[in-house]
Amino acid sequence: MKKSLKWLIIAAIVGVGGYLLFTKVIKKEEPQMVMEPTQAISFPVTQETITSSVQVKGKSQYQEETLVYAPYASKVTAWKVENAGQVKKGDVLFTLDQSTLQNEIATTEAAIRKAQLEGELNSFVSQQDAETAAPIGTEAERLKALAAQETARMNEELNQVNAGIQERELADKRNKLKTAIYHAPATGIFLYDSSKERPQMVTDNQYIGKIVDLSKLEFIAQVGEQDIFRIKKGMKVQVKMTAMKNLTLKGEVTEVSKFATTTSGQNSAANQVPQFEVVISLQPDEHLIGGLSLSGEIETLRKEKATVVSSIAVMHEGDLAYVMLDKGNEQYVRQEIKVGMETTDKTEVLSGLKAGDKVVIQ
Repeated sequence: MKKSLKWLIIAAIVGVGGYLLFTKVIKKEEPQMVMEPTQAISFPVTQETITSSVQVKGKSQYQEETLVYAPYASKVTAWKVENAGQVKKGDVLFTLDQSTLQNEIATTEAAIRKAQLEGELNSFVSQQDAETAAPIGTEAERLKALAAQETARMNEELNQVNAGIQERELADKRNKLKTAIYHAPATGIFLYDSSKERPQMVTDNQYIGKIVDLSKLEFIAQVGEQDIFRIKKGMKVQVKMTAMKNLTLKGEVTEVSKFATTTSGQNSAANQVPQFEVVISLQPDEHLIGGLSLSGEIETLRKEKATVVSSIAVMHEGDLAYVMLDKGNEQYVRQEIKVGMETTDKTEVLSGLKAGDKVVIQ
């Protein structure tokens, strides 16, 4: 009995010693996480110029293009200009064969002269017949004479109408003959119709090419319905070229379309998005040519000396807007404000703050 008690006491001592050894030597205390106080991010309230803008994309095109058409059907006897050649107003572009048109003019002149002579002859014969005719006695003879006079009058009117038509045709052909040596109607670069080579035969009013003024280009942009009413004629535009991102050009809105075009979205007519065309004039630049991809920023509104704060610091609660105003010594109070213009990074403050204040977010 005494021996058993002894062993129990020894076991208890060993257990207590082992526990103490485990807690002090083997078991290490886990590090405690220290929570640092949250740092407040401060934003100054400043007075500066704030602007609102619309981003647009489109392409450049020549502002003045004068189309060139063949004045009449004929053979081209000579070309005086090369493709993409510089021409001045009045320079000869090409010459057309005149022989066929001259023959038509001569034929028409002969037909008109023949009709005039026939009319004069018929008038003379009628006059002679009237002078030598026997007195009309019966009613039938009077009716016959009246019918003859009416027929002669109608023939005379018809001849006058035909003569008028022939005179107009003759005048038209004479005017066309004056264009057989075709002069450039404008100054610029002459470009042939891209679909074919220089024609050696042309048809009446055939499109041949165009003369473009390289010094006058414009930016044709497409704008969605959510932005079209913000854009007005005369607004300034900062323009950039996709091919030269570091080059900035200046432009001005010259025309805003009032008619929408549609671009297809997915596969349904319901997904068609209305777009409006905006025309922007561009200042000349040596790198600017027609057909370039351009992007622009149209300044739609500008306010000088506006009180502004970072939009990140402005919080909204229903129709109310507020900020956390820094009162100093880490004291922050809620301050309701009235906002004006809002951009992606700046918000105009109409009341509730003044320049020099600081606001925070926590």
